[in-house]
Order: sequence, then structure tokens, then C-alpha cells
Amino acid sequence: MIGYYIDLALHSLRRSKVLTVLMILAIAVGIGASMTTLTIMHLLSGDPLRGRSGQIFYPQVEPDPGSKAREPHDVMDYQSAMDLWSAHRADRQALVINSRVKLLAPDTRLPPLMLSMLSTTSDFFTMFEVPIRFGRSWTAEDDAAHARVAVISANLNDRLFGGQNSVGLTLRLKDSDVRIVGVLAPWRPSPLFYDVRGGRFSGGDTASFYDKPEGVITPFTTALEINDGNFQPFTCWSNPVTPGHLQNASCVWVALWVQLGDATRVASYRRFLDGYVAQQQSLGRITRADNTRLRSLPEWLDFNGVVPGDVKLQTSLAFAFLAICVCNVVGLLLAKFLRRSGEIGLRRALGATRRAVFIQCLVEAGVIGGLGGLGGLFLTLFGLWLVRQQPVPYADFVHLDVSMFLATFLISIGASLLAGLLPAARASLVEPALQLKVL
Repeated sequence: MIGYYIDLALHSLRRSKVLTVLMILAIAVGIGASMTTLTIMHLLSGDPLRGRSGQIFYPQVEPDPGSKAREPHDVMDYQSAMDLWSAHRADRQALVINSRVKLLAPDTRLPPLMLSMLSTTSDFFTMFEVPIRFGRSWTAEDDAAHARVAVISANLNDRLFGGQNSVGLTLRLKDSDVRIVGVLAPWRPSPLFYDVRGGRFSGGDTASFYDKPEGVITPFTTALEINDGNFQPFTCWSNPVTPGHLQNASCVWVALWVQLGDATRVASYRRFLDGYVAQQQSLGRITRADNTRLRSLPEWLDFNGVVPGDVKLQTSLAFAFLAICVCNVVGLLLAKFLRRSGEIGLRRALGATRRAVFIQCLVEAGVIGGLGGLGGLFLTLFGLWLVRQQPVPYADFVHLDVSMFLATFLISIGASLLAGLLPAARASLVEPALQLKVL
């Protein structure tokens, strides 16, 4: 039966080709604009650790004695972070800092590079499922020994060594030599969640959260030695004695991530965190024992509003434009169906029910939506290509995945069916006797 209605719809569409093309174009343009922005929103708001993010938590304490804010600072001071990490109360845990460093590869003829260096502890790789192509990550023993080792990204390995296995080669970071022990496989978390902080102060300008991962990763303790003086604080409540030397400064600059396997572990760690702050309050180092947080990774990303404000605005405007296109299609369908009132009245006089007329008109709108969705798909692909040409941090991973491919047609057909409801209902109410008199 549905094939019969589709045949009728295609016959009707061929009879008014100009009107049909206008309706298909209206749907296609609206779908192209809305699906381009929706795809970007989908990619930027995805789960960076699919299936495991609920086990990853971000503890916070407030070491600033003068702070009156409702929320603690987004990162910790060095002593608090080291105390919590050294207690080993989580299943896995990683300290995280980043800094700019001068890098030279003695085995190449390339000039020195200035790039971002991530410094962390050994659990970082297993906790965040970081893929390694060559070699391995370092061990907890390397952390303790301040080992001069490094893991480099796939991008940096391609740039320096043409993508070959570079394990065992030497890099010079600032004034120190480190040995490459591992090379990452291509890895592009979206967003760069372990570096997220300060989003609530950004006014929606959060595109930097989608930068590429750091080129070189070193042990936390090693970085404190080889790049001392080049660390930037998140904020300070008194000026460091020596700028860039932050280990004993009244500044927050170190992030701590922990993995907690179940609700019991989460509750236990909350008690430990509260107990630690109470202890530090009794020692006079921390004044606010009531200002601690333990947010899960999804909660932390939501708190920081990681999706850029301009992407949200563009998505809203694109769907508003789609709504305008749908309204135009409503008008065109209404004109098309009412122009066929005589034909519809004759069909009604020959025994067609109102339900049959309604279904036929709705199927015709659905066919327009399907064809508009096909055109919208090509416009969406073109729109995403244009985005990839833009100088935004997330441009390189913008693509149309399977879910957005299916959503393109579902939204297109849904929009056209919605547009066809009123015209189809109006056409089904045509009185056959009146139309036969006119004929």
C-alpha cells in the first residue's frame, strides 16, 4: 500500500516541477545549515572517555586563605596536590601540569621548536587509555627516580622522525637530554579534558579546550627539574619570590585526576578529602574546610561549559533558519494541495476516504523531505569542509559520523512531515460535492 502512495506522490511532484524543486531546495538548505552546526555541537559535546568517564574524578580544595568564593580554585597548590597524590587513596591517580619548552632533536637537522609539554605521572596512560604505537610509557619507579624519559605524540614523531620508530632516540628539552621511551598512536580526545580549567571565566570562549594534545609528555618530577622557572600559575594570592618557580609559592597550578571504580570508592575518597582538609585547617594552612569538591569528568566538563558559546549560538540560529524553511514549505504545500482541490474532490466522489487523501498528501511531503535530506547531506558535507578550512582548534577532527548521517535524513523527513500536516489536513477536508459543481 505504501508503494501505491509513493507512486501517486511522485506522479504529483512531476506535474509541478518548479514548485517541487523550490520545496526540495528549502528543505535541503535548512537541513544543510542545521546539520552542519549540529554535527559540530555533537562532536564537541561528546564523551572523551566513552564508557569510563563516570569513574574519573577531579578533586578540588581551597588553599587560598582570603578566598570568599563559593567554588574552590580550579587547580591546586603544589603541597595539596602532592599530599593527596602521595596518599594513594584512589585506584589510579595522575598529577598534571603543562608548560612551554624549547625542544631540539639532535638526530635531525630541524631547528629548535617551542611547544607545549605535558608533565604527569605514570597512571595517566592507563587511566585515560592513551594508545601507544611504539615502546611504552614510563613506570612509577621512573616517577620516583626523576627519570629523564619522555613519550612523544604521533604528530611530533611524524614531524621529527618521519613516523618511524623513534624509541631510544634523544631529545633535548631546554638544557637537558631525555630518552624517548614511547610514541603515541594518533590520539585526539575531544575536548582535551585533562587540561580543562577556567571555563566559567571564559565567557564562552572555550575553543582552546579542543587543541591538539601536547607534543611531548614527561614525568611530573622530571619536568619540575628540567623546566623549572617556566611554569605559569592559574592564580596567586601573593607574588612568587621568583617568577615561574611555584613549588613553594602561594599559587594554584597543579591538577589532580583520580580513578574510583565504584560508589563505595567514591564515598571513601570524599571522606578522605574532607579529612585531609580538616587536618590542614588544624595546622593553620587551610582556612576553609567546607569548600571541597569531587566532580566526575562529565560534571567537570559541564561546570566549565566546554562547548564554545559561538557554536551554541550558531546551532540555535541554524535551527531557527530551518524553522523558517519549514514554514515556507508549509505555504508551498498548502498552495499545491489547494490547487488540486478539483482532483481531490473527484477522488473523494469515487470513494477515496479522507484518511486516504491525508496519507497521500503526507507521503508526498515525506518524499519531498527525503529528497531534501539527500540535498541537505551534500550541503552538510560541504559545510563541514568549510569548517575544516577555518583557523579553529577543532577544525581537524570535524566529520560526519554515522549517527549524524542518519539524523540528517530523520530530521529532514520529520521536518517535511511536520510541514505537511496542515496542508494534508486541509486537503482531506475538501468537500467532493462542491468541487464537482465547480468542475
